[in-house]
Amino acid sequence: MMNIKTALLYLFFGSSILLFSQPQKSGISSLKSDKTGSVMLHQNAPSLKGYPITPFRDTLFFVYNRIGSFNAENRANAITSRIVLLYKDPFFKKDSLKLSKSDFGVDIVYNSDFVVMSVTDLDGKTIGTSNFALAQKNLAIIQKTVLFQKENNAVESWLKRIGLVLLFISLIVIIVFGINKLFKWLRIFLIKRQDSYFSGLKIKESYVFSPQRHLEFVLKIVSLARIVVLIFTFYISLPAIFSVFPETEAYATTLLKWIFSPAKAALTGFLDFLPNLISILVIVLLFHYLLKAIKFFVDEIQKGQIKIEGFYSDWAKPTFNIIKVLIYAFMLVIIFPYLPGSNSPIFQGVSVFVGVLFSLGSSNAIANMIAGLVITYMRPFKIGDFIKIGEVSGTVIEKTSLVTRVRTSKQEDITIPNATVLSSSSINYSANTYNDSNGLLIHTKVTIGYESPWKDIHKALLEAAFRTDLLEKIPVPFVLQTSLDDFYVTYEINAYTKQPNEQPLIYSKLHQNIQDCFNEAGLEIMSPHFSSLRDGNKTTIPDNYLNKEYEAPFFKIKKEE
Repeated sequence: MMNIKTALLYLFFGSSILLFSQPQKSGISSLKSDKTGSVMLHQNAPSLKGYPITPFRDTLFFVYNRIGSFNAENRANAITSRIVLLYKDPFFKKDSLKLSKSDFGVDIVYNSDFVVMSVTDLDGKTIGTSNFALAQKNLAIIQKTVLFQKENNAVESWLKRIGLVLLFISLIVIIVFGINKLFKWLRIFLIKRQDSYFSGLKIKESYVFSPQRHLEFVLKIVSLARIVVLIFTFYISLPAIFSVFPETEAYATTLLKWIFSPAKAALTGFLDFLPNLISILVIVLLFHYLLKAIKFFVDEIQKGQIKIEGFYSDWAKPTFNIIKVLIYAFMLVIIFPYLPGSNSPIFQGVSVFVGVLFSLGSSNAIANMIAGLVITYMRPFKIGDFIKIGEVSGTVIEKTSLVTRVRTSKQEDITIPNATVLSSSSINYSANTYNDSNGLLIHTKVTIGYESPWKDIHKALLEAAFRTDLLEKIPVPFVLQTSLDDFYVTYEINAYTKQPNEQPLIYSKLHQNIQDCFNEAGLEIMSPHFSSLRDGNKTTIPDNYLNKEYEAPFFKIKKEE
């Protein structure tokens, strides 16, 4: 009978029992099973099949040869049924089984008249021993098996097993209660100290996880861990309970194998993978420090400490990103053969499938990445520049490998794909506002009639430019007369500024000052359109250009006869 100590070992050390020991089977080690459950000898008689004697599920020994009209299979069935009869005999005694010589060989006899089985000379030769030695061995096996089964199935043994099961159930209840208490205490502990342990997850100034979300996430993990521990406890408890009863003891081993066989395989696989893992770590470390060395030189170029002719400092970071991608790709190529399953057709097929999906689904993304790379080395603008792309004007606030983001004067953030930027014309208003350049030339036009002296108009426009705060006084603003139209002259005021981002405000202030200066000079801002008869009208030439004797002719009307 299984004692309490053995059962407890099943409960607490089931994994060790499964991983480091194998259940002992009755039988002959020189035999092997075929697909039908019969057994064949290795050497002595390779053409013979052995049939097992299994009165109580476990195999006791095998029968290979026939006796008279009984073939080996019939002999095995008959011997099995006779051993069962021995077990059912309430007055069975071990010493009642004896050996007796007969015409066939040696018989195992019970109470001098009941032949359990006969062992012939051919049986002994098949096994490779004498028939008497084989009969002695089988006799000992039958005696031990019948006594063991009677002891296991006694009323006293069943009562002990039931008591042991109740003890296990009580122990399991206590363990489950303790697990629930432990996890409940852990939840309360985390909630009380959430200010100390849960500060959330920040990237720059934005929360990816708020402190409250962080706490909720950890509590969910704790709840999931509690469920896993409880399921594992119940699962391990079943083999311990099954191991108490001989009828269910086989299920205990099966249940343990379901858990610990995959665990053993995983552990063995990990141990086999350790040399490759060390190689992968060494490769990763080498490439990591190679990137750090390259990063040092890139930072020095970006700071201007190292200067390379024809290589701008703002190229340093994007060039480093390209180098980093290439180095990582090269590192993956080197690491790939060391990965587990890298040579399997499934792994290779999945890799090809992912590559095809990436190629088909990322054509636009790749086009934008290439455009972003071209834009980087074209240097049409940089972050902080005031630009115009198509119909969009604003300050560049971000440049990535895929898009360019522009913030307009109305505080609207507009995202433009780099492919669109590359295919459109762009205007950079900030390009000539850095270093020692004059700045951006601000200009606006007014149209005034011919009767107003151009010198007065120039003076008023220049005064308006000088009054505008964000316009530079040096170089001096200037006026251009861009056209002489039918009814008016077009005047353009030009002035420099170092604040291109403030163009809307500059134009607004300049227009206000133009109005003020023209009003102060008595100049009327309008574009007259003449539609009149010229006979008798006064000329539109200013008076200071006319002769002193000039008089406007009389308006003549011809009377029709």
